[in-house]
Parts: sequence; structure tokens; C-alpha cells
Amino acid sequence: MPKKKRKWLSLDKREAAQGYMFVAPWIIGFLCFTGGPLLFSLYASFTNYDITSRMDWVGLRNYQIMFNRDPLFWISLKNTLYYVAIMVPLTTIGSLLVAVLLNVKVPGMRIFRTIYYLPAVLSGIGVYMLWMMLLEPQSGLVNTVLGFVGIDGPNWLTDPNWTKDSLILMRLWAVGGGMLLYLAALQGVSEQLYEAAELDGAGHIRKFWHITVPMVTPVIFFDLVTSLIGGFQVFQEGYIMSADPTNPGSPMNSLLFFNLHMFNKAFKVFDMGYAMAMAWFLFLIAIAVTIFNMVASKYWVHYEGGDNR
Repeated sequence: MPKKKRKWLSLDKREAAQGYMFVAPWIIGFLCFTGGPLLFSLYASFTNYDITSRMDWVGLRNYQIMFNRDPLFWISLKNTLYYVAIMVPLTTIGSLLVAVLLNVKVPGMRIFRTIYYLPAVLSGIGVYMLWMMLLEPQSGLVNTVLGFVGIDGPNWLTDPNWTKDSLILMRLWAVGGGMLLYLAALQGVSEQLYEAAELDGAGHIRKFWHITVPMVTPVIFFDLVTSLIGGFQVFQEGYIMSADPTNPGSPMNSLLFFNLHMFNKAFKVFDMGYAMAMAWFLFLIAIAVTIFNMVASKYWVHYEGGDNR
């Protein structure tokens, strides 16, 4: 018996060694390209690091400048929070509604599903250039269509009051990615639930609210968390679609998002320590919002097991 026991122990050790060997490339890659740079950026956020010279420890000075002596910090944070607060609910609701419409079994529905999904796979820069032409005040297609119905279209990308709304409109155009997730979830909702609701006299709205929405809340939760994190990372839109190409974030800093301001600090004035302090502040915001959503999810997310797990 002791010999057999030692044999099994050696087998377990060999299997464990093989397991570690297979995951070693990922562990090494994480330490070298994610974990290491992450810790370095945390240390650098407490220095005056400018890439070209040595790093001098300055403690909390970067954070003090960020909160007390950088007015653009608050402007960029306000722009980002506004964009996230409006974009995330609209794209989430839009994706769900489009998925419900495309879940109807009618001839040619696959073609419509493909059409709605196509914007989600287009290249980012190409999409931005396309929308800059569509939103051109004088000859753009959007204002031209609005003119046909008697509406005087705004100066979408040159009026500070409309710039962020223009980007939100562009994001609504590309709800096909989220739509695909909801469509897959809707395919898994049992028809028997709808039939039972119809026998009880439920209409379309009650079936949607009391059956469809609760059954897809796990997907809503996933889409909400990923959309929030992606919204906080908005950068390219403000950098490329600014009214003045030589002044990203224009007009009047209305498109100066948090990441764009951080980019300017890092690669224009080479204040890398300050930029890393900004990055960690945004990271903490994203973590706090994610934790809040995960804690609150137990009150509204419903899983098939019935215990919200």
C-alpha cells in the first residue's frame, strides 16, 4: 500500500508539473507585458517621469496637481462621464429593442440581421471619416434628410453643444454588436412562457417586460459592464473627429475626453508621471463602477437556477 500511495503522489506531481508547464507561457506573458508594466505605472505615477530623464520621487504631487491645478482634468472628466451616462443606456436599450424586432420569424430576416450587424465590424477610422461627411452641416446627408421634413439641422461637430451627442448618435448606428448577444439570448427563451402568458391575457408589452427582459438580464448585465468600461476608454472619436485637426478635442474642449487629455500629457508635453496618475484614477473609477454593478446585480439579474448565481 505505501508503494502504491507514493506512486499516485508522483503521478499527481507530474500532472501538476505538466499543467504549470502549459500555462507558463501565459504567466510569463502576463508578468512581462501586463503585470510588470502595471506595477511600473503605479510607481511612476508618484514621480516626475518624463521618459528622457531619471524618475524623481514626488509623492502625491501629481495627484494634487490633477485635482487642484489642472482645469482641463475636470473638463475631460465631465465630458467622459456625460458621454458614458448617455451612451451606455441608449446603446443597451437600442441593442435589446433591435434584437427583439429581428427575432421575429418572417422571410428574409437573416438579411436584415446581417445589415444591422455590418456596422459593428467596420474599421474605426473609416467609420469616423464616414460620419464626419454625414454630419457635415451644409452638405451632409443627416442635415439634408432633416431639411426634407422642415428641421434645420445643427452644426454637429462644430457646435460644442452638439459634439458629444454626435458621437453618441454614431454609436447608436453600431448597435449590431450588442444586438447579436441579445438575439442569441432571445433564441433561448422558451416559447412555452409566452404561450402561458397569452393564456393569462398578457399583451405584447407585458410579455416583453415580464418574460423577455427578466430572461435576458444576464446578457444585459454583461453588456452594461463591458459598455461602461469601453465608454470610459473613449479616445479615438475625440482625437479624429475634432473640428480643428491641429487641436484634438475642439471645439472649446467639448471633445476633450479623459483619455485624450491623458494622451496629450504623456506624448505632447512628456509628463508621463502625471499621465500615469490620471490612468490610475480612471482605473479606480472603472473598478468602482464595476464592483457597484456586480453588487447590485443580485437585485435585478435573474439566472435560470433561480438563486441569481
